[in-house]
Amino acid sequence: MTKIQHDLTVAAKRRKLLALTIATTLPASLALPARAQAAWPTRPVRILAGFPPGGGTDITARILAVKLSEYWGQQVLVENRAGASGTIAADLVAKAPPDGHTLLMGLPNSNVVAQFAFPKLSYDQGRDFIPVVLVSQVSLVLTLFPGVPANDVKSFVALSRTRQLRYASSGNGSVQHLSTEAFKHATGADLLHIPYKGSGQAVVDLIAGQVDLNLDTMPTVLQHIKAGKLKAIAVGAKKRTVQLPELPPIADTVPGFEATNWYGLFAPAGTPREVVAKINADTNRALVSPDIRTRIIDSGGEPQGGTVEEFAAFIRSEIVRNGKLIKDANIRFE
Repeated sequence: MTKIQHDLTVAAKRRKLLALTIATTLPASLALPARAQAAWPTRPVRILAGFPPGGGTDITARILAVKLSEYWGQQVLVENRAGASGTIAADLVAKAPPDGHTLLMGLPNSNVVAQFAFPKLSYDQGRDFIPVVLVSQVSLVLTLFPGVPANDVKSFVALSRTRQLRYASSGNGSVQHLSTEAFKHATGADLLHIPYKGSGQAVVDLIAGQVDLNLDTMPTVLQHIKAGKLKAIAVGAKKRTVQLPELPPIADTVPGFEATNWYGLFAPAGTPREVVAKINADTNRALVSPDIRTRIIDSGGEPQGGTVEEFAAFIRSEIVRNGKLIKDANIRFE
């Protein structure tokens, strides 16, 4: 065999070995992302809500769960793990297997304010969660027991300076707690905090006259306002809302005041990127579907959506904003 023939034979063997290597490894590598996506979810997905049924967190989670169940071909179950201003549910999700089958319907209570309110908090927002998608934003509503003799913010503040009024919240460190304390700081109103384990029971007691008022999320109180069981006098949003267009913003009387809330999905840190991307994409798809948009708006919310990165940036800005609010209003957590 000549040298040229030998070289050609060696080259042919190398090409054959390379082709065999590609044939055995490339299809497998290409199939990995497809398999990862096709394999999820492999069982029912749980969305934990940190409050009892009847509050805005629970309502929003259940609206979204119906559509995601349809998309994923698996049940999406809402589990209510109430207590400690939503931090019990958040802690359970932070410690759950990071496979996308356990999610949190988070909100400012558990994912922003908790780090200021609870010095021994068992989880770290930045370390233990992936913000997946912002679902909804809602206005708070200044709502009174119908027997309270005030019909607008000005007369309400004047009344509160003649006698102490009791306000309900969904717990220490909740957005209702912070917002009402900020209102007290801005107006000089004399208001006593009565914390509950969730908005549902707080509203039941408000309807019964056990407390005088709350500044709660619209999904929680809207149906009771429309039924005449509660008296609403103003909204926390900076402009009038679609759901209660007759109510002026609190900011019309207290310049610069704003009280809003939001709900968003979080996954445990370490959840695969392709699973997070799928949850984000399908939630965005749900939020633009006419039936889900209508249900969220009718419940008192405004559908949001967006990218994972946008939601993460929003959380960071919320931490800064709420930290300043707590400091400026000198809010203390009991």
